[in-house]
Amino acid sequence: MGVIILLVMAAGVAAMLTRKIPTAFALVLLAVAIAVLAGAPATGKNSVLDTVVQEGAPMLAATMIAILLGSWLGRLLDETGIAGTLVRKIVEFGGDRPVVVALGVLAVSTLVGTVTGSAPAAMLAGIVGIPAMIAVGIPKTTAAGTILMGIAAGMPFELPIWQFFSTALELPVETVREFMLKLFPFALTAAVAFVLVETRRRGVEHTWSLRTAPPKSSQRKRLGDAPWYALLTPVIPLVLALGFELAIIPSLLAGILYAVLTTTRPGQISKRLLRTFYSGVEVAAPPIALFIAIGMLLAAVKLPGAVDALAPLVKGVSPQNAVLFVIVFTVLVPLCLYRGPLNVFGLGAGIAGVLIAAGIYPAAAVLGLATSYNQVFGVSDPTSTQTVWAAQYAGVTPQQVMVRTLPYVWFVALGGICVTAATSL
Repeated sequence: MGVIILLVMAAGVAAMLTRKIPTAFALVLLAVAIAVLAGAPATGKNSVLDTVVQEGAPMLAATMIAILLGSWLGRLLDETGIAGTLVRKIVEFGGDRPVVVALGVLAVSTLVGTVTGSAPAAMLAGIVGIPAMIAVGIPKTTAAGTILMGIAAGMPFELPIWQFFSTALELPVETVREFMLKLFPFALTAAVAFVLVETRRRGVEHTWSLRTAPPKSSQRKRLGDAPWYALLTPVIPLVLALGFELAIIPSLLAGILYAVLTTTRPGQISKRLLRTFYSGVEVAAPPIALFIAIGMLLAAVKLPGAVDALAPLVKGVSPQNAVLFVIVFTVLVPLCLYRGPLNVFGLGAGIAGVLIAAGIYPAAAVLGLATSYNQVFGVSDPTSTQTVWAAQYAGVTPQQVMVRTLPYVWFVALGGICVTAATSL
């Protein structure tokens, strides 16, 4: 039966790769199919309807709320002009020095990446940052990659991601935070190296950015400059969560309140909060749907029948030696691309659940693998929304961005896997 379940999983991956079925729908179908094949009854304990659907759907509720709050804060950063002001100040400081401009945009992207991810983060930093970088002579692919590498450098501090891994892997937030702090130096080093190396590549065309980027005066009129103290907004949740160890949802709420109170007249606060909240809900809807499906998949693979069927097969191919662990899982890094089987926001979540439920690896080791692969997916996957947006906005293809960025994020994954092998095996 374990082989049949694996074949069904493979069919699910194929459906997602070919985009015949949306990822969230495919994961729900996989969850139900796995439960049925595992011999789960229709209702009752460890059943399809009660356990997988009823209990699985809200399993990641805390993550969904964190995603919603992160999206809400992201909309506030956009509407209040905080994100735009940060980018413009950096560009003005850098002048016509390409490396300085790129490093500045990278820093802003990192800050934005700590608040929200995916396409909204790329847009917040990239709408002004990408044309500005191209205007000073930075290659288009490098401009898009700089935004994505910056977001990935901020990802270890993205509070909704902490909540997701904490809930999905049943780990304390403190454990997730400790590993993310170890992963951050690798992500930051790779991001800075990308800028320093790739900005020196030749063959750039300047006409695109000069033709499409609006003048600075019109940008300032359209977006407005936020007060200097409002620019601290992205670090408020981090300071509370890291420095004061406040819970994730209150930390994000504090960031939202700080953003609106420092940029909005008292009489307009309620309207702005409601408007950006509704807009944030629209942005958060796709990942929330995905997390509902992931919750069902996690519930399905943890059913006793599924664990008994899959454990012998998965254990037989899972390296236990630390050196082999690093080699094998580093070689398998590309399997998290193109919505592959190691993509943590797809079938990879189910595989992670099997590894933990079957006792093959401790949850902390699975955390290390999942977060390391997530760094690669967030930058180089040509199917991820942030990669597609950044590439298209810069005037290149997602595949070109993947080729340029993959060596750098592969290094990040290697670093994370090495840390995992040294501390969790």
